[in-house]
Amino acid sequence: MSITAYLLIVFAYLLGSVSSAIIFCRLAGLPDPRENGSHNPGATNVLRIGGKFSALGVLLFDILKGGLPVLLAFNFKLEPSEIGLIALAACLGHIFPLFFRFRGGKGVATAFGALLSISFAASAAGLCTWLIVFLLFGYSSLSAVITALIMPFYIWWFLPEFTFPVALVCCLLVYRHHDNIQRLWRGQEQPMWARK
Repeated sequence: MSITAYLLIVFAYLLGSVSSAIIFCRLAGLPDPRENGSHNPGATNVLRIGGKFSALGVLLFDILKGGLPVLLAFNFKLEPSEIGLIALAACLGHIFPLFFRFRGGKGVATAFGALLSISFAASAAGLCTWLIVFLLFGYSSLSAVITALIMPFYIWWFLPEFTFPVALVCCLLVYRHHDNIQRLWRGQEQPMWARK
């Protein structure tokens, strides 16, 4: 791997470690998302605890965290495997943030930002999948898991050289949702509209 790739991996992890959910909640005077709602510092939980505009800010910032390092990697003409590792590093930073005692979110928005920079068409297909599942069942976690399982096939269709690195990111997302999967299996997960 090139020195540029190593530097961008470190940059992606550090940028991913900036927990926008915690920062936006502090600025808006909202409770700590790690201690309230689903205890997940992400846009969905910020929305759940009452911050509509804060949730939008968190969503956009988390997408940027994944997208910017990948865009820089494309700008430096790195190999697909290197770009995939950079995307993975951004997600790992979000999930295990260095600046917030390694207590991070699920990484869905950050992964979406990275995938958006890799392939707009595949990301659009993934977003449609997420929306369809969410509208049918109302579970954000189920939507994320199903989309993560299908996304490697979308990438294979549009940019097959990125299939393996994207599959690694998607495996990380599915693993990060293991608690949600268990609650869904037991029937203990509530739909978003039931929470509202």
